[in-house]
Formats: sequence, structure tokens, C-alpha cells
Amino acid sequence: MKIPWQNNNKLQERAFKVMPLGVNSNFRFWGDGITPYMKEAKGAYLWDVDGNKYIDYRMAFGPIILGHAYDEVNAKVKEEIDRGTMAAMTYELEIEVAEKIVRMCPSVEMVRFACSGTEATLHAIRVARAYTGREKIIKFEGCYHGMHDYTLWSTYAPTESYGHVRNPISVPASSGIPQQLNELIITLPFNEPDILKRTLASFGDQVATIITEPCMGNCGGITPQNGFLNVIREQCDKYGIVLILDEVKTGFRIANGGAQEYYGIKPDLATYAKALANGYPLAAFGGKKDIMSTIGHGVAQGGTFTNNKPGVAAAWATLTVLEREPVIKTIEKRGQRLMDGLCKILTEESIPHCMNGYPSMFSFAIGVEKITDQRSWNLSEKKYFLDLVEAMVDRGVMTDHDPREPWFLCYSHSEADIDTTLNVFRDTIKSVKR
Repeated sequence: MKIPWQNNNKLQERAFKVMPLGVNSNFRFWGDGITPYMKEAKGAYLWDVDGNKYIDYRMAFGPIILGHAYDEVNAKVKEEIDRGTMAAMTYELEIEVAEKIVRMCPSVEMVRFACSGTEATLHAIRVARAYTGREKIIKFEGCYHGMHDYTLWSTYAPTESYGHVRNPISVPASSGIPQQLNELIITLPFNEPDILKRTLASFGDQVATIITEPCMGNCGGITPQNGFLNVIREQCDKYGIVLILDEVKTGFRIANGGAQEYYGIKPDLATYAKALANGYPLAAFGGKKDIMSTIGHGVAQGGTFTNNKPGVAAAWATLTVLEREPVIKTIEKRGQRLMDGLCKILTEESIPHCMNGYPSMFSFAIGVEKITDQRSWNLSEKKYFLDLVEAMVDRGVMTDHDPREPWFLCYSHSEADIDTTLNVFRDTIKSVKR
């Protein structure tokens, strides 16, 4: 890094002594001497502990939909926490948030809260298993559904280990995951409807749920090909399988009603987190009333902090702003201009690439002209991508160090921010050798 990072590196040395990798999530570790440590954030910007300012396109991996430290959200949180943060009782505000989610999300008739996306998908899977009386899960290679053992398969491993595309091998993404769970998980390539149909012809009556991201938000922002989500819906109906749409990243970000509204698809259950509360810890899962009603009637779901007042208050304020103001349309306009500008620069420099995702969360893959799944994404040029990222960070534009992670925009990003970002990208492309 050319920018001053003395305090960042000193803080990393301290952190190494008390936290593995010096961070509290593996994904925040970029490497020795290049891992940023934050001091503060406001609007579309953040400052590291050396005082360097960045235009932020990480947005905390997507939760920041309005802007860092958004005044209206923080004011509501402060108002509510003065009345107490926890009481192990239900309060009116969380009912109001549930009502807002039901109103905004087409498939949701009932909802329960959790603290993280990991918890939301874990609970949704349990409900699906209870409702169907089955145990197997189908998930797609490269899709990420949280840090629990049931879905952390074929997520980050080299795709060479996945076997043939027509007969995939499920690969645990971490040591410590019991191998016996392999009997309960079927992993398939994304955007391959024929392979899904053939698999269900053999195992459909054993599958409790198909869980999928509508867009591969942890693998380059790969969107579903035309009709793929509809095929999943049709196959779930055919075999009595519960469809879980993991909207932890797309929920309240690509439309007020998430991917359900965007694609006109109705899952049986859906999971939410991230943009739901603009950075405060709250998640949710919900869906059809008859499926959700299994909870409390033989199905356990709970948690001391599931209705934490700061998270609930932040969600109330965030959803209020989303319903009242043209948040998504504003982000779409600026995000599309950014996507088009990046694409134009890459094209002018004769760099093969493809843009993926949505204006509010997108990515680009270098060295390939099209990607449809993790296997094709794996052919892209990751080293050059990371060289570009590090050079952009050095110039005051913060994108994630992981090429799988999309760029995220928020309501606070301005037209001037887009201009600056494109100028920085043009300068970076010209200075970083491929």
C-alpha cells in the first residue's frame, strides 16, 4: 500500500495476539499488511485508523442500503434503546416490523426474527424438514447460506474437486464439518435445469428443501438464466419440496420486495438479513402460513437476542424509508451508470470481461465473456482482479478483496462518487499490468 498504513499495521499486530487472523470473520482478513481496520463510517464513506478516506463499495458485505450511520435509523435506535434493550417479551415495534415485511414481500404470510443470516437459513431448513418429514437438502455450487454445517458445502473449494458437472461431488468448505452430513446434502451446478430435473427423478421423494440464492451473491453476482428459478419452483411443486429462497443479500436491495418481486417468483420460505436493518443485527425468515405454523407445534425456534431492540428499531426505520422514498430507483440509476462506465473502460482497454448482477450489487469477471455458475466463474482471472482492487484501495475506492464478493451501492452514494470511482478505475486500469 502506498497510502499511510502505520496504524492499520500496528492494530493488526495487536489483533493477531488475541484473535485468529486478527479478525472476527475469515472474510475480513486480506493478508499481512493489507488488512484494513476501520475507525468510522458515514454515508457512502469510511475512514481507516490512519485517517484515510474511502468511497465504500463493500457496504459491510451488503447490509448498508441507506448509508453508514444513517441519521433516521440511528435516531430510531437511540429512541428505543432508552426504553430498554431486552426483556424476554414481545413488544409492539417488532410486530410492526413483521407487518412491514409481510406487506413488502409477496410470499411472506408469517415471519420470525433471528440475529444473522446464518441463523435464518438454519431455522428455515429445520422448518422445511419438519413440514415435509424428509431430511435431504439440495443446494447449488458456489451459493453461500451461512456458516452452519448443513449448507457449507461446495461453496469455496476449488471447482476441480467438485467432480463431473453431471455427477457432482459435495465438498465441505471447512474442516470440522461431520462427513456424515454428506448423506443429507446434494450439491448441483447453478443454472443447469436438466441436471436438477434428472437428480430429482432419482431423489425427489427424499428431498425436504431446495435452498438457493436468486443471484449468486457470494460468487461474482451470477444471475439466474431465464426460467431457471421457475424450473426450481415447478420441480418443488412436483415433488412436494419446500423452496427456500435465500434473500439475505437480495432482500430489500434489488427491489422493496426482493427477488420475489423482481422475478415474480413465490418461494415457500424466504430468508432475510443484511439490508433489512441497514447494518444493525437482525435477520428474519418467513413464508406460507401453513409451513410457518409448524413452529411452536413440535418445531423449536428461538434465541435470546432474536428481538434485540437495536436491530428491530433499525429495521423499522430502514423499511419505513424504503417504503417512503425512491431508494431502490436511485441506487439503480447510479449503479447502472457505474456498471456501464466500468464496462466501457474495460472494453476500451481491450480487456475481456463480463458484468454480472444488478445495479445495487454487481461484479465483473475478467478474462471471460460469460459466466453462469461457479465452475465457469473459476476460469476468470482472480490475480489481476485482486491487483486492481489493491490499487483502487490505494486510490481511495474501497471494494472487497475477494473477487467473489459484489460491489454494493447505497442510497448515500452520489453522482460525484460515481464520477470519482470511474476516474480512479480508469487510472488503475492504465497503471496495473495484466
